[in-house]
Amino acid sequence: MKLHELHDNPGATKRKKRVGRGPGSGMGKMGGRGIKGQKSRSGVAIKGFEGGQMPLYQRLPKRGFNKPNRKAFAVINLGVIQKFVDAGKLDIKNTIDEDALIASGAVRRKLDGIRVLAKGDFSAKVNLSVAGASKSAVEAVEKAGGSLTVTTAQAAE
Repeated sequence: MKLHELHDNPGATKRKKRVGRGPGSGMGKMGGRGIKGQKSRSGVAIKGFEGGQMPLYQRLPKRGFNKPNRKAFAVINLGVIQKFVDAGKLDIKNTIDEDALIASGAVRRKLDGIRVLAKGDFSAKVNLSVAGASKSAVEAVEKAGGSLTVTTAQAAE
């Protein structure tokens, strides 16, 4: 293989359509817009226009609300924690906190904290310390002989 023999797979790259660059381009003169009419002009926005009828997005009522300062938790299931314990990536002798979960690769990033949910089988006797947990997750950890403490003011829901 030589440098001048390198090339991309056929069809992997496509040339950009250059509109309005003369008759030789095949997209010159009117640039594929046709003759006259509203859509041939610039500054047109008729995506939701329904011929003068009240558009659907205006006919339907507004509903709901997104809290601007809501907390976003990184979620991890007990089954995943069990898998990482079995693989030896999490040390059950020490308390498993958020930093340990990130260091092991079980969770990518902390966000506003890590929240544990109860999906999956869990049998390891571990001490977990996280920002949030579901009631069923707390019960599952205690049933296995461990303990789960919620560190922030937000208690288990």
